[in-house]
Amino acid sequence: MQDPASFSDRTIGRVEVKETTCYMCACRCGIRVHLRDGEVRYIEGNPNHPLNQGVICAKGSSGIMKQYSPARLTQPLRRRPDAERGTSAFEAISWEEAFSLLAERLERLRAEDPKRFALFTGRDQMQALTGLFAKQFGTPNYAAHGGFCSVNMAAGLIYTIGGSFWEFGGPDLDRAKLFVMIGTAEDHHSNPLKIAISQFKRRGGRFISINPIRTGYSAIADEWVPIRPGTDGALLLALIHEIIQQGLYDREFLIQYTNAAELVVDDPEREDYGLFFRAEMRVEEGCFDPDNKLWWDRAIGPIGTHTPGADPRLLGSYQLPDGTPVKPSFQLLKERVEDYTPEWAARITGIPAETIRRLAHEMGVTARDETIELPIQWTDCWDNEHASVTGNPVAFHAMRGLAAHSNGFQTIRALGILMTVLGTIDRPGGFRHKAPFPRPIPPCPKPPHGPEAVQPNTPLDGMPLGWPAKPEDLFVDEQGEAVRLDKAFSWEYPLSVHGLMHNVITNAWRGDPYRIDTLLLFMANMAWNSTMNTAAVRDMLVDKDEDGEYKIPFLVVCDAFSSEMVAFADLVLPDTTYLERHDVLSMLDRPISEFDGPVDAVRIPVLPPKGECRPFQDVLIELGTRLGLPAFVTEDGRRKYRDYPDFIVNYETSPGSGIGFLAGWRGKGGEKFLKGEPNPRQWEMYASNGCVYHHELPRSYQYMRNWNKGYLHWARAHGMTRYAEPIVLHVYSEVLQRFRLAAQGKRPGRQPPERLRQRVATYFDPLPFYHEPLETGLIDTHRYPLNALTQRPMAMYHSWDSQNAWLRQIHSHNYLFMSPRVGAANGFDDGDWVWVESPHGRVRCQCRFSEAVEPGTVWTWNAIGKAAGAWGLSPQADEARKGFLLNHLIAEELPPNPAGAHLSNADPVTGQAAWFDLRVRVYKAAADEPAVTSPQFDPMPRLPGQGRPRGKWQAYVAGLFRK
Repeated sequence: MQDPASFSDRTIGRVEVKETTCYMCACRCGIRVHLRDGEVRYIEGNPNHPLNQGVICAKGSSGIMKQYSPARLTQPLRRRPDAERGTSAFEAISWEEAFSLLAERLERLRAEDPKRFALFTGRDQMQALTGLFAKQFGTPNYAAHGGFCSVNMAAGLIYTIGGSFWEFGGPDLDRAKLFVMIGTAEDHHSNPLKIAISQFKRRGGRFISINPIRTGYSAIADEWVPIRPGTDGALLLALIHEIIQQGLYDREFLIQYTNAAELVVDDPEREDYGLFFRAEMRVEEGCFDPDNKLWWDRAIGPIGTHTPGADPRLLGSYQLPDGTPVKPSFQLLKERVEDYTPEWAARITGIPAETIRRLAHEMGVTARDETIELPIQWTDCWDNEHASVTGNPVAFHAMRGLAAHSNGFQTIRALGILMTVLGTIDRPGGFRHKAPFPRPIPPCPKPPHGPEAVQPNTPLDGMPLGWPAKPEDLFVDEQGEAVRLDKAFSWEYPLSVHGLMHNVITNAWRGDPYRIDTLLLFMANMAWNSTMNTAAVRDMLVDKDEDGEYKIPFLVVCDAFSSEMVAFADLVLPDTTYLERHDVLSMLDRPISEFDGPVDAVRIPVLPPKGECRPFQDVLIELGTRLGLPAFVTEDGRRKYRDYPDFIVNYETSPGSGIGFLAGWRGKGGEKFLKGEPNPRQWEMYASNGCVYHHELPRSYQYMRNWNKGYLHWARAHGMTRYAEPIVLHVYSEVLQRFRLAAQGKRPGRQPPERLRQRVATYFDPLPFYHEPLETGLIDTHRYPLNALTQRPMAMYHSWDSQNAWLRQIHSHNYLFMSPRVGAANGFDDGDWVWVESPHGRVRCQCRFSEAVEPGTVWTWNAIGKAAGAWGLSPQADEARKGFLLNHLIAEELPPNPAGAHLSNADPVTGQAAWFDLRVRVYKAAADEPAVTSPQFDPMPRLPGQGRPRGKWQAYVAGLFRK
């Protein structure tokens, strides 16, 4: 070893420092990569980056070992003709062979029936491009990972407040006095959130964490409130109950900026029952909510909303001059939560009633009595001038712990309403939006409306993913049945705005609703940790029909590593790592915006691709060109874009719009921002500016953006929203009521199939309500009394990092953590081997006792367990012998029930995968059983082009032994 104080890399080689954007998790921090003679030596945070400000985590600094992982794929591979699928028997082929094979097949499918091609992507950040490719191809069968991640969070809040947590909004901890975190693990927005929490606590802020498990953020909270999984909605409704009962809601905010005072028709016999009464007036057509509704003024009675000088009532029951009975929607909310008392919630959540009352009181009093005022002038959409911006300093943050339940949508609606009644939306110290949000409720893009949208050799008529506002927006046939393979946007899951990737393989195997030909998966480990019912899904991938043909005829997998899914591919396309490719974090997709304005970023290669690896973005551009897809070729069929970087520079959302994938340094000389002509030196200018562009809004545009006239006109001018109309918060959801009326037969137009009427009528309630998770009502919970959860460990992200030599030293295998009470009740000790069993299967693993978990819950780290031989690891590695997955225990479909025999184990509104609804029992393994996790699978061999295994100590040293 050399003494770093007296020795420098510069003395023995050429040293460079290159800036790019990390992708060791989805946080996407700015990094500086130090190289010596073209080898990565060190990765540090970029101190000038607005997101992480130089902070870097263990994952980010360990990216060096991901680059040199022996799991890297380096050549295109084709399954050998004499080999069975799933045996990892491949032969190396050239890229030209791979492109020819794939283009020939896809060209035939596009000419015959485009929906027989399905493209589903996992944890990527390029959904604007992959979605564009799918639309241009003409297939409706496209989605990314959101349906099995946190679509309930996105949909539940966007359908309520016009924005959501993480990329599109978050807690303003710079000014909050009270911070409440619910159902959040350590991975989402981790570095910026850790920075913010540390500063918040130093300023004396109070931090409450509500979570079944006390790890990560919860471990440093001032108060940990353990809760039974899947019962968060009951807690939130009880908090709303208390805040209304105690009069701690923000009346002025509710009147001016929400639909709380708007009058709802209260006659069950009418077709418009439960809809807002709308005055007869001419309104502009659009995807926004027209301002033609009524308030009940204390002095005058019915009056148009936002009439100057009006003093509307929030409570009461009234009759309009034509005899129509109406109530303000806030009155309906008050009635809804009347029975949701703290005592009721205590029985469900396990949280004492007095604790619930205290939390509600603390939230309400902090919001009311510690108001913030900033000297920022602004004008609202009704032309009222405001001398300042005020805020109620109670901030929330929530993620997958709320989302990944089959009752998650209504739970998150309840969270949005709690934040709203406290008056915290886009105000100092509360929840603040990030560009390009807020957007209309719901946003404007819509899916196709019927099977006629899919035509040979024609782009899809509609967006593959969209935001339905009424039954007519569903993607169903004349019988009301699904057109998509995953059944998204059908009556089974009407608001499935991110699709249902977790059901794709099962549906394709069953041929429900039809058989497909080719399934292309990118960055999606659907044979392991990204799927439910793992062992059965692996069997489906190799199952054949009566003619001896695979039920899923052709599987294409694009990945950078030899994941479990690669073994089942017919064609393998080797992807690059994030250090080897151009990439964009775009305002058209999932940017990294700050509260004060839009931020986008890029990745620029710091190393050449390893072997014959090729970025998936380039693969799509090449395929789009070879197939002649309109967006990728000129009118006479010539190539339009040289490669992906050229596409990013020159693509515009419409000819001459000036809006492309990147907002920074537009215009021919890079002198324009957000909007401008393509700039041929745009990549170079990003590279000169830390690979990030940050546009700071005028202070008068940084708050109250749902109703801020200046901001909304600016957002419309720069393509972030189509309309400059106010985005009133939806305490009461007329969108949901439209679907419910159709299910009840009270609305003309599209109707659900008979088997689904009760399901839609029940779950499409315009006000949040609590119901137990769907599977819970269909299984024996006495036999399976425990809730089972997974969390992503702070040092790893999905299955990417178990092949990382440095991070494996932190976690090489996982345990099942539980309260000592569970062991005492079932006769086993800390460290014993146990079986954890669900109605669908069982897993053998080691247990660990912990007091930092709710007593009725067991949990483990996600995705550490690996199939033997996968990810370049030895078949004897801890990950395979001691690591395990709970995925084996989770069914992707509910037990047969009156609504159908093959419904997804998912939220009935959005199709969100219900990972956390799992119920189990735990018992001691027999003394003569092997000390190895179960189930086990045949080891996956090394693949052509994979690097050789390194010696034990060499595996932990980066770069030196690559050559």
